[in-house]
Amino acid sequence: MSAAKIRIGWPRGEATAALNDTPSTRALLAALPLRARAQTWGEEVYFEIPVEVPLERDAKQVVPPGTVCFWVEGGSLALPWGRTPISDGDQPKLVTRCNVLGKIEGDTKQLSDIRSGDAVTVELAS
Repeated sequence: MSAAKIRIGWPRGEATAALNDTPSTRALLAALPLRARAQTWGEEVYFEIPVEVPLERDAKQVVPPGTVCFWVEGGSLALPWGRTPISDGDQPKLVTRCNVLGKIEGDTKQLSDIRSGDAVTVELAS
């Protein structure tokens, strides 16, 4: 069940994500709107956000493309759309276990337009 939707914007595009009702999602929603600088790692974009939450019981390291994750150790939202440098197969493998918040709607490959250093905005979608 979706708790909320967020809009993630960058200079060359935007995406909408449906989020589940989790403690990490509630912390993210409380911090919105926010602006950050993107970093990339293989086919993943991530950026620091002002959220502090513990690792949740169902945290995962290998996730489907387009999963919206919170990287606890890095204080960052992580958005993988494909292989990372440590992937064993076609699925994204995150650097550590991360809290799963939800899923990008539509074509997740659109995230490949984000470049390191791009300004990224995250806000509640209407």
